[in-house]
Amino acid sequence: MRLLLAEDDDLLGDGLCVGLKQAGYTVDWVKDGIAANNALKHEQFEILVLDLGLPRMSGMEVLKALRASGNMIPVLILTALDRIEQRVAGLDGGADDYLVKPFDLDELCARLRVLQRRTAGRANPILIYKSIKLDPAAHEVTLDGEVIELSHHEFVILHYLLDNIGRVISREKLEEALYGWDGVESNSLEVFIHHLRKKFGASLIKTIRNVGYVIEKDSP
Repeated sequence: MRLLLAEDDDLLGDGLCVGLKQAGYTVDWVKDGIAANNALKHEQFEILVLDLGLPRMSGMEVLKALRASGNMIPVLILTALDRIEQRVAGLDGGADDYLVKPFDLDELCARLRVLQRRTAGRANPILIYKSIKLDPAAHEVTLDGEVIELSHHEFVILHYLLDNIGRVISREKLEEALYGWDGVESNSLEVFIHHLRKKFGASLIKTIRNVGYVIEKDSP
């Protein structure tokens, strides 16, 4: 899951990048509103964590421009402003959730998972496909009840594909989910897909030639 973090506090931003990456997110971090606005215009993210007190362009201005452009990605606001009218303004301005600083990282991750489920149109926090169960909160995957050890990148790919059952995901989209702005490692995606097929069966992930990869819907 590729996430854009718009936060101007260096200490908090560093901590969030480390914590969110450990929770399975690919994090791209910007420190002002104009950089956030430009990133949202030219790249695709699955979720936005937005500080309201950004320099150069406020978080509310970024949110207003985002929604005016028709971009409906989930937005979670982070702010030190905790007055009711400010929270209401953020939610009415198009945000999906609101978290007041200081906050606990576990709560932030839980709220992000809720937004992911809502966007995917599912209520169950556990992703289930045949005999595979993926628990995003525990960062755990089981096959026939047995825990399967996955690397961070293998987990991200499997999570992304299971969250988009029946949809073909392009190579570029998966690479963005894996690396964000950190750069792509040559042929690494194919290596991770190969490892997942060895662990879950060769038929789990289908290759659509010159298009991408898909986990097909389970037959009724």
